[in-house]
Amino acid sequence: MLRYVIRRLLTAIPTLFLIVTISFFLIRVAPGGPFNQEKGLNPVIKANLEKSFGLDQPLWQQYTTYLGNLLRGDFGPSYNLPDFTVAELFRVGLPVSIQLGSMALLLALLLGSVMGIAAALYQNRAGDYAVVATATAGSTIPTFVIAPLFQLFFALTLKWFPVGGWGDGAFINKVGPVLTLMLPQLAIVARLMRGSMIESLHAHHIRTARALGLSDYAVVVRHALRGALLPIVSYAGPAAAALLTGSVIVETIFAIPGVGRYFIDAALNRDYTLVMGTVVVIAIFTIIFNLIVDILYAIVDPRVRYD
Repeated sequence: MLRYVIRRLLTAIPTLFLIVTISFFLIRVAPGGPFNQEKGLNPVIKANLEKSFGLDQPLWQQYTTYLGNLLRGDFGPSYNLPDFTVAELFRVGLPVSIQLGSMALLLALLLGSVMGIAAALYQNRAGDYAVVATATAGSTIPTFVIAPLFQLFFALTLKWFPVGGWGDGAFINKVGPVLTLMLPQLAIVARLMRGSMIESLHAHHIRTARALGLSDYAVVVRHALRGALLPIVSYAGPAAAALLTGSVIVETIFAIPGVGRYFIDAALNRDYTLVMGTVVVIAIFTIIFNLIVDILYAIVDPRVRYD
């Protein structure tokens, strides 16, 4: 297993290099630049700004300079937030997004798995129909509808929670954003677990276990559940990478100081360094969580071996 992990980490280096290279040149294909958005900007001032940020250099030289800085952990300054570097923005916003995303993902995996198992055990009954209806509603209602409804009912009407804000990380301020982020993931996990569990319960080895007189608990928990968890493990990897890097809509509606709000602003304002930093962070998260998923596969399914 250790050799497999080392091999995967080594292959991640050229993968990350390709992602950085392609993203660096793609973002510069479109006409314009980070300082073209300013209307009426004096050409001399614009030229001085581009020179101070190295944008007057040939593209290949900008690329090599960026790679050299990136190897030292320097993401560069933000073009549209000149008082901050990209690393400083991530240092402040990323822990907030990670807190919200990790809590939402854990709740979605736990509650969604329980709901999916219950629906599979009571297939075509009232409980199954309730889970399917809840999962369908959760996956179809967008977060920009769920978040205002939560604020309207629980914050403004019942006054149980604040309307928005981070509140220095107080638990009560996290409830709304976490539940809003969790509901779509909960619906997907519940549907995946239901389908996977139904298939696992009809497998040949489960019929054999029942024929041998094993209890329902042993059949479901010790045998059927391990096989049913594989699709959930596969889904959890990319879902974790997406949630932990922030949600633009949820963080904007609830006024959360995470990194989600930087993503769209950087793309719209052509903030090259902030866009590249975002790409690198998401790529690293995706590579790490896909590796964790592969390791969990070997733990959950004894048939999977990497040695």
